[in-house]
Amino acid sequence: MRKRLESAAYSDLGAMMEGYAQAAVEVARDDFHQTLDNTPDSVDVLDEILVMVGESPERDLDYEVRLWGSYLGEMIRTRYAGTWEMTQYPGGTVAVPAVNVRGSRLFPLMKVYRRLTAGEEEDLRSFYNMVTERLGKPAQVN
Repeated sequence: MRKRLESAAYSDLGAMMEGYAQAAVEVARDDFHQTLDNTPDSVDVLDEILVMVGESPERDLDYEVRLWGSYLGEMIRTRYAGTWEMTQYPGGTVAVPAVNVRGSRLFPLMKVYRRLTAGEEEDLRSFYNMVTERLGKPAQVN
């Protein structure tokens, strides 16, 4: 999966994030026997997967962050009709992928990174609840 993702030619950042998010759904199903279905309930499933990934001694942090963070970001982006952009993380010095929803910038890859490195206090449910409170009603999907 990783080789396929890293060798693919993506037209833009959004296409790359979509590709990684779809791969996360496949990896969740095939490797973890879990279903990621882009519903709010899948946030808890993703959090459970990250606990297992975090316990793996041979994990590749950069790849895992890209894979699972893309899924989290796509879930939020599609729910709120946002867009992907490269922007500087507050306090950082490099540009990272962010989801822009009506002027609010969210950093799902950084959240997954913190979940994998800091543990339980960085749970995804709290992050997702904060996002939904801040952004309000989801966008209307035609």
